[in-house]
Amino acid sequence: MRAASKKMCAEGKTIALVPTLGALHAGHVALMRRAAQEADVVVVSVFVNPLQFGTNEDLGKYPRSLAADVGLAGKEGAAAVFTPSVKEMYPKGYSTFVTEDRVSKPLCGMSRPALFRGVLTGWLKLINIVQPDVLAMGEKDPQQIAVLRKALADLSLDVRIVSGPFVRDPDGLALNARNDFITPKQRAEALSVHRALVLAEGMVASGVKNADRIVAEATHVLGEKRRLRVIYIALVNRETMEPMREVVPGKSLLAIAYWVEDVRLTDSCLF
Repeated sequence: MRAASKKMCAEGKTIALVPTLGALHAGHVALMRRAAQEADVVVVSVFVNPLQFGTNEDLGKYPRSLAADVGLAGKEGAAAVFTPSVKEMYPKGYSTFVTEDRVSKPLCGMSRPALFRGVLTGWLKLINIVQPDVLAMGEKDPQQIAVLRKALADLSLDVRIVSGPFVRDPDGLALNARNDFITPKQRAEALSVHRALVLAEGMVASGVKNADRIVAEATHVLGEKRRLRVIYIALVNRETMEPMREVVPGKSLLAIAYWVEDVRLTDSCLF
């Protein structure tokens, strides 16, 4: 990968990196197409990063479909698919990790304390190997975008982040590799999260700005489903992840994480 990147740079080409855990879907396709608009070549990484999975999380059963992923990336015109092994990324004796101590602390940082240390360590290694000019990330994971943006700025890394569109299935469920783990009945209950977000968007559009009121109404919708357990629902600043008392257009994020029985999913909307 280093040799390929050096060759592309020597040819005067700019590189966009699309970092993924694999199990590529339509959301990743949209992200690859967004990346192609921002650089001469697109590199897709496929790496199920064990550092970002906590104890008793679903690392072992996380979906893996490497052959299909390589085929899809090739179909979309990717210049390379980088598929390092765990031993290559974290060889025996590995002991260096990257943390961010502000933006990563709320929301998923509280419920999944291993997540962002793992994400930052893995992604900064990928950046050092691929040497991209642009990093393309999906709006499906707004806290990851905010955490990485902060880390890149703090560490003076000259990599520009662009975000790709938030892609949903026709019924409104946010695309996620873990969606394959849920049954039709579980899916029907998970769709209440999208309905809660649509309700919140309607409230904001009608002029409601009070965060407590918006969160309360959205929580009421979610409370009607017995298979669904809310981990958090919060209206926060999209850059700092700090709670907001009122919606500020262009700066506010309503973020939800939840269990639908034994599957953990997230969803969100920007105001």
